[in-house]
Amino acid sequence: MDAMNKCQPLPLGIAIGVLWAIYVFSVGITAMFGWGVALVETLASLYIGYGASIVGAIIGAIWAFVDGFVAGVVIAWIYNALAK
Repeated sequence: MDAMNKCQPLPLGIAIGVLWAIYVFSVGITAMFGWGVALVETLASLYIGYGASIVGAIIGAIWAFVDGFVAGVVIAWIYNALAK
């Protein structure tokens, strides 16, 4: 496999982490206005401290970044292993 077909784990982890953190933060903020409350409650069972508030959304975004980063690195690792 040449370098062009290899998936870079760190950049993919960062990209997925940032996107997931933005999404989780946005849902936490919108839940303050009554939209997506059930999703926030579900994610709060996974992300300690996450909730429908500014502080809760920031905490959730931090958790989401870590979660998305790890997922991205694992996805890249699996892709590279299967693409050999």
